[in-house]
Amino acid sequence: MVDVLIIGCGIVGAAAAYELSRYNLRVVVVDRLNDIAGETTRANSGLIHAGFDPEPGTLMARLNVRGSELARELCKNLDVHYKQNGALVVSFNQNDKVAIEKLYRNGIANKVQGLEIISGDKAREMEPRLSKEVICALSVPTAAIVSPWDFAVALAETAARNGVSFKLGEDVTSIKSIDGGYLVTTSAGEIKTKAVVNAAGLYADEVHGYLQKADFKITPSRGQYYLLDKSAGDAVGHTIFQCPSKFGKGIMVTPTVHGNLLIGPSSENVDSPDDAATDSQTLEHIWKVAEKSVTGLNKRDNIRNFAGVRAIADTDDFIVREAKKDFYDLAGIKSPGLSAAPAIAEELVGLMRASGHELSLKENFIFRRSVIRFRYCDAKERAEIIRKNPAYGRIVCRCESITEGEILEAFNSPIPPTTVDGIKRRCHAGMGRCQGGFCSPRIIELIANHFNITPQEVLKDRKGSHIITSIKGVTR
Repeated sequence: MVDVLIIGCGIVGAAAAYELSRYNLRVVVVDRLNDIAGETTRANSGLIHAGFDPEPGTLMARLNVRGSELARELCKNLDVHYKQNGALVVSFNQNDKVAIEKLYRNGIANKVQGLEIISGDKAREMEPRLSKEVICALSVPTAAIVSPWDFAVALAETAARNGVSFKLGEDVTSIKSIDGGYLVTTSAGEIKTKAVVNAAGLYADEVHGYLQKADFKITPSRGQYYLLDKSAGDAVGHTIFQCPSKFGKGIMVTPTVHGNLLIGPSSENVDSPDDAATDSQTLEHIWKVAEKSVTGLNKRDNIRNFAGVRAIADTDDFIVREAKKDFYDLAGIKSPGLSAAPAIAEELVGLMRASGHELSLKENFIFRRSVIRFRYCDAKERAEIIRKNPAYGRIVCRCESITEGEILEAFNSPIPPTTVDGIKRRCHAGMGRCQGGFCSPRIIELIANHFNITPQEVLKDRKGSHIITSIKGVTR
């Protein structure tokens, strides 16, 4: 019997695995997909929110602010792309100004540092391409951007290096109470565990329902985006928000840590958690709203449209609780979930202690190794890296200057990628202007060689997403 079983490995499950790996516990993580960070975290805005938006006194407010602090330190320790670029929430009229004043008061109550309401002119001094219609803005200097999948991967890899086991591609089909804990049945077998952590995101109400009737409901909400080329990445330096509404934090324009520009998301309830489709009508609306904030945006710079699906609970707050003895819900974690994840994991440990678990820290905790990012190295560093490993001298992804050495090193992870998108999430290959048009064949070859499978068996991402159906007339 293991001590803890975590169901789901998005950013919340990965953070929980990381935090619990610091203690002398036997922990197992199960996820229905074939890789970590494959659901909501896969298509995330990548924002570390400062905490001015949640209502004071809520769990969301407290965990957002605390999580933002923890994320900064974690990204430093785990070698994750992170940049404190700050944010501006812009106002176009008096109604917006009233909303911004409320956000300011929220932020002060939530103990967010450095907040200031500034004039439209001062905002344009900070961001020259802001619309002339902006009359004032809330300046949020502690807001940041991060690579969301890199953050989740780093947390999970560190957990794995510290003894956590990962069972990917396994669906949970039932949970039953047994003496001393729970019997969890998956599509691959049974696991006995003393405690269960429900971090199943879009399926959290379903997972809870395996044990007892859920008192909350998850609604999938789709958000569509534009990803612009690096040539447009310097349009703004801050994350630019419009005033939030009942539909979310609104359409934003933000740089990414990789130098691109991200625009979105929309907010649309959908019937299926797997409905990550995009449509021209919604995308056109997103673009028009974004143009209201930032001038001179050019659709010709767009290199990809995509969508993510978020888990929206019918509650006004995060659900972080011990729902039944040693059964913990980490559910309804909508935005600012990425920011709050490390604090949610910290909260979980507190709940376990309160429930009687005696948790002792490990004496020797292993952090993730530093990652070689060849494109950011200077000439001298590159020469030394290639001298040690010639594979780093072979560029595979020209758009992003990702080398064969970086891809091969990803296979050495304790949670190795098995798909083309898994490689993309580990080392950024295929994320550039051509979106994998040049490098995908070589990446497929490298995956096939490493796992001793045929190219036809290599997946783009999820189960069934085959790329090649035949080679030289030989059909799968």
